[in-house]
Amino acid sequence: MHDHDKTLVKVGLSTCGIAAGGYKTYDVLEKELEKADIDVSLEKTGCVGMCYREPIVDVITPDGKLFSYGDVTEENAARIVNEHLVQGQPVADLLMNEEREGVVGTQNRISLRNCGIINPESLEEYRERDGYKALEKALKEMTPEDVIEEVLKSGLRGRGGAGFPTGLKWRFTRQNPGDKKYIVCNADEGDPGAFMDRSIIEGDPHAIVEGMLLAAYAVGSNEGHVYVRAEYPLAITRLEIAMKDAKEAGLLGDNILGTDFSFHMKIKKGAGAFVCGEETALIASLEGERGMPRLKPPFPAEKGLWQKPTCINNVETFANVPWIIYNGAEKFAAFGTEKSKGTKVFALAGKMKRGGLIEVPMGISLRDVIFGVGGGIRDDKKFKGVQLGGPSGGCVPESLLDTSVDYESLVKTGAIMGSGGMIVMDETTCMVDMARFFLNFVQNESCGKCVHCRLGTKRMLEILNRITEGKSQPEELELLEEIALNVKEGALCGLGQTGPNPVLSTLLYFRDEYEAHIMDKRCPAKVCRELLTYTIDPELCTGCTRCVKRCPTEAITGEKKEVHVIEQEKCIKCGNCFDACNFDSVIVE
Repeated sequence: MHDHDKTLVKVGLSTCGIAAGGYKTYDVLEKELEKADIDVSLEKTGCVGMCYREPIVDVITPDGKLFSYGDVTEENAARIVNEHLVQGQPVADLLMNEEREGVVGTQNRISLRNCGIINPESLEEYRERDGYKALEKALKEMTPEDVIEEVLKSGLRGRGGAGFPTGLKWRFTRQNPGDKKYIVCNADEGDPGAFMDRSIIEGDPHAIVEGMLLAAYAVGSNEGHVYVRAEYPLAITRLEIAMKDAKEAGLLGDNILGTDFSFHMKIKKGAGAFVCGEETALIASLEGERGMPRLKPPFPAEKGLWQKPTCINNVETFANVPWIIYNGAEKFAAFGTEKSKGTKVFALAGKMKRGGLIEVPMGISLRDVIFGVGGGIRDDKKFKGVQLGGPSGGCVPESLLDTSVDYESLVKTGAIMGSGGMIVMDETTCMVDMARFFLNFVQNESCGKCVHCRLGTKRMLEILNRITEGKSQPEELELLEEIALNVKEGALCGLGQTGPNPVLSTLLYFRDEYEAHIMDKRCPAKVCRELLTYTIDPELCTGCTRCVKRCPTEAITGEKKEVHVIEQEKCIKCGNCFDACNFDSVIVE
């Protein structure tokens, strides 16, 4: 717990900050502060969402004034200490207060309320920001049914993708008979480009602990499990610290806050199988079996872990619950649309200017997310599409950018909300290749239990490979669509049922690109290697020989200061010549 009479320096040390060099920045700050011998507190914090500006360093004065610095290298860290903290002169060229206000200040942060603000390893800092007050309120002023009713009134729906009403799931779990009931937190975040759950756990682990405690009190459970992928070591470490500290403070374990309510938590490290994000496959993995889905019903609320009633929600869902219980359902329901209440966290990735994590009210348009909060397309290229919902989602084109971000509206476009991943694509993206990438992921992650998913996705992938290689026939386009619809209809679980979505949505909105690949043997985005031709413009070539030196197959001939030529029979279309040329003489068609 920091001293509020001191200036506080915070370094963003979530995975994104660490990957950008945050620990080096932290070490330099520590050494420089010791050398300067000034009375300043140095702390770590989570990700504030501006991943594209990491490492981020915040300087907070005793009167609460914030100075936020972005892209803080080791050299810049020393400047912050020597110029700002010692001499009292903020480093103007590194400050990003206005930018931060434009990105973070315009959001409505509920799930992310503490991320990038508190030290995630400090129980005291969490409690300073109303942490565990919701638990205290529930245990001392509310019955379990009151808690369920409050969650129902809030309109909170599962943030893992399906969007099932959270309060309804809790009520079913409570009403189903059983001498033992379980709470499970699904932190098996597997979508490419999605990192919401990881960032919440890394930045605010106590919110998950408190959310699970409230769910346990509501449904009548005394045991909970967090199923988190082993590829999230920092999230696991911080969650373990939070659980330990909460237990020592009497907030977890037996007779919590002096009541007869007891709850114990365990962490299960998953091996990273995408299918284990499906609740019945997750349960099988928790039980020590191979992670494979089963038919529903019965649903987990009736027969889940060890055949006992089990309530499964994802990280973001649990993170919302303490805020709802403490502040009231009406405040949460004031955000969003009639059927999609509250806020939603999105991970912005791809060709974005401001890649990172945001939290916005449901009902905002895709255009406002991408071109407003996200800052638009990198290098000001033309927007082409946005993939929503990961491999299970669909691609939304420019013509539908004004679509409202809510469960029902996104389904109408052929996409889904999913867990909140948004991968933005520009004019340099080949939509056929993008569909092939996601389908390859689905095919690799299929557990193989049902024929439709196991073989259907394989046949679809083979067709897509032939299309991107220029070896496909026109009739295969209809076959691809037919197989995709059959897989959706016949697959056992959500992975197979939604896996064809990227293919079907790109066929719907970008069919001309498929036809160009098949009919003209041409990739409009100039991405698919087998369909590209590299030539040298004799008017622009200076004979500098840079391309000759970079060519791995000696396909480029020509003397120095003379025009060079690419022998097409030897060219493997690696693109090295294009990258090497300083005179724009290499033409790609």
